[in-house]
Amino acid sequence: MCTGLLPSASAVFNLPPNRSPQNCRFTVSSDVHLAFSNGSSPLLTFRRLPSPLSINQTIRCSRRGDEINGALPVTSTASSEDRRIGEVKRVTKETNVHVMLDLDGSGIADCVTGIPFLDHMLDQIASHGILDIFVRASGDIHIDDHHTNEDIALAIGTALLQALGDRKGINRFGHFAAPLDEAAVEVILDLSGRPHLSCDLQIPTERVGTYDTQLVEHFFQSLANTSGMTLHIQQRAGKNSHHIIEATFKAFARALRQALDYDIRRCGTVPSSKGVLSRS
Repeated sequence: MCTGLLPSASAVFNLPPNRSPQNCRFTVSSDVHLAFSNGSSPLLTFRRLPSPLSINQTIRCSRRGDEINGALPVTSTASSEDRRIGEVKRVTKETNVHVMLDLDGSGIADCVTGIPFLDHMLDQIASHGILDIFVRASGDIHIDDHHTNEDIALAIGTALLQALGDRKGINRFGHFAAPLDEAAVEVILDLSGRPHLSCDLQIPTERVGTYDTQLVEHFFQSLANTSGMTLHIQQRAGKNSHHIIEATFKAFARALRQALDYDIRRCGTVPSSKGVLSRS
């Protein structure tokens, strides 16, 4: 079974002989019109509704001209089994964290961490990564935000690892540079299974609101450790601490979105010359 992200709002795919489009699955996030052909058979078209794809939403499929002739369309449904979802509950003497991730979501964030600025940054990950993220966390923030910040990131990384599974068919690599006013931050990542962080941020103030800016690097280090992600963060410009940090989270989200998207040409194979992605 092929799995792929549409390259454009209007796309044509050549199918092998005797292969029907029902044997291919596509992630769709906007209005599209697809045309399929095996080189000789009549084209088939898929039409998407304008709303975001959701569980069990129907995608219309019909032969070209059937709508004109009054024929009823064939339907295909997105099942909850197709979605990449991870859930982690992490309880220690310092924190109690519950995280759920839906990598095939629509950008919904429902995060209550007890750290307002971190909630704002998790919103960026959801919105720009187009994934759904749920976080409920309580911790010893009467001491400081360190343990809660760390354990949320550890749980998000673990949920990401769960949701990715064997990572078949994904792009694996992501690269994005995000500006925010005077700030610009570049993020390069690889969902390789090998955890590594290189972080070069020069944040000029010790705090944004009540948030300790040292915790930004620690957040990404913890996330990389549990997700098995290779992550490089490079600040290109910036003087305002809020802008630098927000540009970092936006660039991370966009790079992650690229890496998570399906490569239609892979048709469900592991994106590695070794044939497997692991921590080895």
